Amino acid sequence: MKKADIGVIGLAVMGQNLVLNFERNGYTVAVFNRTTSKMEKFVAAHPGKNLIPARTVEELVANLERPRRVLIMVKAGRGVDAVIDSLTPLLEPGDLIMDGGNSYYKDTERRSKALAEQGLHFMGVGVSGGEEGALWGPSIMPGGSQETWWSVQPMLEAVSAKAPEDGKPCVAYLGPRGAGHYVKMVHNGIEYGDMQLIAEAYDILHRVLGLEAAELAQVFDEWNQGELDSYLIEITAQIFRKVDEETGRPLVDLVLDKAAQKGTGKWTSQDALDVGAPIPTINSAVVARIMSSLKDERVVAAERLPGPQVEPYQGNRQALIDAVGHALYASKISAYAQGMAMLGMASEEYDYNLDLGEIASIWRAGCIIRARFLNRITEAYERNPELANLLLDDELGSAVAQRLPAWREVVRLAVEQGVPVPAFSGSLAYYDSYRSARLPANLIQAQRDLFGAHTYERVDKEGAFHTDWEA
Repeated sequence: MKKADIGVIGLAVMGQNLVLNFERNGYTVAVFNRTTSKMEKFVAAHPGKNLIPARTVEELVANLERPRRVLIMVKAGRGVDAVIDSLTPLLEPGDLIMDGGNSYYKDTERRSKALAEQGLHFMGVGVSGGEEGALWGPSIMPGGSQETWWSVQPMLEAVSAKAPEDGKPCVAYLGPRGAGHYVKMVHNGIEYGDMQLIAEAYDILHRVLGLEAAELAQVFDEWNQGELDSYLIEITAQIFRKVDEETGRPLVDLVLDKAAQKGTGKWTSQDALDVGAPIPTINSAVVARIMSSLKDERVVAAERLPGPQVEPYQGNRQALIDAVGHALYASKISAYAQGMAMLGMASEEYDYNLDLGEIASIWRAGCIIRARFLNRITEAYERNPELANLLLDDELGSAVAQRLPAWREVVRLAVEQGVPVPAFSGSLAYYDSYRSARLPANLIQAQRDLFGAHTYERVDKEGAFHTDWEA
């Protein structure tokens, strides 16, 4: 019997769909799941497929071509370590383990080092696209040694999404050790920001303009035909069209306003502080999810804390819809500028040697944040590979500048009406901070020197200075 080209451990929906993706692209796949019945049911549901069932890890490894390649698709954390511990005694030097889950990049760094000492290859492989992407082509973000990448490049390119503009596979070697999972982490952070911006646009249109779900679906459909064309805008329109069968009401109106999170956004915020990267849009999105979890407290506070009453909008309704769309687009550019700048800073900090233009390129299809304007980001780095910030690109900077009046007006209106827009305002604050040649940090430095003798620098002299401010 022909042995398998790759083994997959973990048959939740993502694992199952990746298995079917590999098989559809001509690869024989050995499959194992801790719950044997789940594996057997999966194989039985796909007769005639080139799948080799394995009831033990030993059986899986025995059914693999050498050098062996194993993809782990289990929940991040201790489960990944447990699977690796079960595999390593069975593998030989030169064999490869790939972790396709949402693992923390520092865990990937640790595992890479430990397995290298045993002569085994390890890759942290970020996979984005959800269940559909896993089946039909995700965006794939691998990190590891260059040699290891070459050994799996044809396979990962075959199963990846293909960019509609040029057919390029949405996968590329990103860098050593934890680079792939680091990029996936920041991808998810940008995803948090993008989703929060869309939610705030919805909140303004719903609360201030009074648009109901059917009207909102039409607005988002129209936005998806233009510069805001993206997967998240597309599915948002779909959500607004869904009607609850029991009540006949829009289902979105019946969904509890408590947003869950799996931790990747929080990781992005935490590491941004470590590398010194300002990412207010992503941070605001993480905080907004935490704030949403305080549902019971918010219900009480809504009765006790005063705020402006949202008044019926008296202006041009279509003009406000357009302004919100412009503010959303400008905020998205700001959010991506933050995320890409963070990747650049982390690349230096961790010696990843990331290619930011390549990263934007592989996000054009397959992943959750796929969007038309990612082509503009790729083009910006093609024009200037050393671009420090996307806002400094002439074309993207001009796109933001044209939308500034609308952006400011939307934030002003939301503040006046008491509609919270932390991501919109954080995106705008980032823009205004970045364009400010002088910020009030001089006062902060003076305060630090007064109470802690921390010293300060001067604009007119070199060196560090301390002053007795109370003398």
